Amino acid sequence: MAVQQAIRFGEDRRKKSREKDTYYQVVITLNSLVWLALVVCLLLFHFARPEMVSGVQQFWGIDGRTSWSPEYMNALIRLLQVCLGASLITMFLRSRRSRRKEDNYGVNLFILAGISTVSLVTINSILLA
Repeated sequence: MAVQQAIRFGEDRRKKSREKDTYYQVVITLNSLVWLALVVCLLLFHFARPEMVSGVQQFWGIDGRTSWSPEYMNALIRLLQVCLGASLITMFLRSRRSRRKEDNYGVNLFILAGISTVSLVTINSILLA
């Protein structure tokens, strides 16, 4: 009955290749965007951290920022939260659709969620210290 109903609405999705499956393409696109957002997080971290004041700067009296930039830190925290949420959503979407024998669950999503979680905990401990 279910197979007949799936065929009635169009091509049977279990016979469709992954590259032609719109759902699969959306999940892959979301996964790629979240990884790109993590790269943007690395850039935000670079600009948010305190500057190293060298001896030449001290000699010439050039000031350097010795504290974390609050604007960049707020953006970094928000973007890490988005990365974590989107990776969890993508994990859920993949778990609902991974029914083929050759489907992998996506270890990269666990790595992404782990990196985001550890980064948020570390930043939170830096800000509270």
